[in-house]
Amino acid sequence: MANPLIKITNIKRDFVLGNEIVYVLKGIDLEINKGEYVALMGPSGSGKSTLMNLLGCLDTPTSGTYILNGKDVSHMKDDELAEIRNKEIGFVFQTFNLLPRTTALDNVALPMIYAGYSKSERHNRAKEVLTQVGLSDRIDHHSNQLSGGQRQRVAVARALVNSPSIILADEPTGNLDSKTSLEIMTLFDEIHANGNTVILVTHEEEIAEHAHRVIRLRDGLVESDITK
Repeated sequence: MANPLIKITNIKRDFVLGNEIVYVLKGIDLEINKGEYVALMGPSGSGKSTLMNLLGCLDTPTSGTYILNGKDVSHMKDDELAEIRNKEIGFVFQTFNLLPRTTALDNVALPMIYAGYSKSERHNRAKEVLTQVGLSDRIDHHSNQLSGGQRQRVAVARALVNSPSIILADEPTGNLDSKTSLEIMTLFDEIHANGNTVILVTHEEEIAEHAHRVIRLRDGLVESDITK
């Protein structure tokens, strides 16, 4: 069998607050294979956001190892992590994180600037992914001219633009009404069907229903890991 895309072994993450140490992740083992659709769940304080930051190479563990796509990223420096993030991970956030007075096209093309592509390559690829998420008629609209659902589609397109190994979505429907949430989740289902590995962080059961595997955290440990 092929090596897992993500392999986490005995990951711990502590934070020092004043005179005390807060043990947030207490030894997590996890493997995620290429092409999986995973929901990461847990109550507030369970460690799911900390784990997501580690998975997304936004943070490094206190101890333990994290192998991402064959590379040990556990103790990389910030600039090395930034490069891994740009190549391997497409992020979708609850708050969209778009530049407001910038067109949908330029918002989506942004990660490709850091990856060193030419302007024409950036624009062609950005148009391609905006069409993929159903926004070919909104390419020249500024993000502050778009609805919440359209903005999240732009954010999804931006996450896809560098063809990453993983799409990592943090509460991607948290700011959307139920109809728009369903549209965005249908889009994630399509992205997964196209072969992308999708990891969703959510506290909503109906959003987690879309995933094929649900990992629940409690008190910094994996409480359950169920594949449907």
